[in-house]
Amino acid sequence: MTKRHPITCSVIVLLVIFSMINILGANAVPRRKKSAKKHAQTEAYKPEFIFTNTEDEPVYSFANETIPTNDEVVNRKLKRSLVTHNFRHVQSNILQNKAARIFPIIEPILQAYGIPDDFKYIPLVESGFGEGSSSKGARGPWQFMAGTARTYGLKVGHGIDERMNIRKSTKAACIYIKELYAEFNSWTLTAAAYNNGSIKLEKAIRQQNEDNYYRMNLNRETGVYVYNLIAMKAIIQQPQKYGFKKHYQLKYFNPGSPELLAIN
Repeated sequence: MTKRHPITCSVIVLLVIFSMINILGANAVPRRKKSAKKHAQTEAYKPEFIFTNTEDEPVYSFANETIPTNDEVVNRKLKRSLVTHNFRHVQSNILQNKAARIFPIIEPILQAYGIPDDFKYIPLVESGFGEGSSSKGARGPWQFMAGTARTYGLKVGHGIDERMNIRKSTKAACIYIKELYAEFNSWTLTAAAYNNGSIKLEKAIRQQNEDNYYRMNLNRETGVYVYNLIAMKAIIQQPQKYGFKKHYQLKYFNPGSPELLAIN
C-alpha cells in the first residue's frame, strides 16, 4: 500500500493538469475567433463612415452645352452669380417656393415642345420675386412685351392679359424659343437672345465675329444672363449648399397665387 500511494497521487495530479489545459484551451479559441470577427466588422464599416465622401462635386451646365469653367473670367462671373442668388444675399425662400408652384406646370410643356428642361429657370431669373410689369412694360412669368405676346398668340388688352396665364404664356414662350434656336443653333445663344432680342444678338455676333457666348462682349444684363440661369439651377438643385434649407416641394403649391389665377 505504501509503495502504490505516490504513483496514484501522481496519476491524479497529471489528470487534473491535463483537464485544466483542455478547459483553458477550449475557452481561449472562441475568444480569439470573437476578437477576429469584431476586427473584421470594424474594417468593413471603416470605409463607409470614415473615408467615403458622398457629396458629389458640382457640375455646372446649361441645356447640356459645355461651360468653359477652366476660363478665369467665366469662373469669376459664375461665382458672382452664385453669391448674388445665395441665401445670405437674398434672405428669402420666395424663389424656391415659386419654383414649387410653376415647375410642375412648365416642365411637361417644355418637354412637349422639345425644349431643354433648363429653360424652366428663365421665369425665376426674368420675373424674380414678383409677376408684375417691369419698367419696360414686360409682364408675367416669361416677361413678354405686349407686342411680342400678341405675335405669339397671347391676348393682351380690353381687360385681358394672357401673359399672366402660366400655361398659355409658357406655350407662347416655347414657340418663341424654338424660333430662336432655329436661328442660332445653340441653346446658350438662344437664352441670350431671349433676353436681348435676336436682332441685337445677331448684330453683336457679326461685329465681333464671335458666336461663343462666353467670349462675347455683351451688354451688362445679357452678359450675365446665362450665368444667372446656371446659378439659379445650381441653387434650386442643391439648396443646402447655398444656405437654403430644403428643396422646392409641391406642398408649397398655392392655387391662389397671382401667376396661377388662370392655368387652363
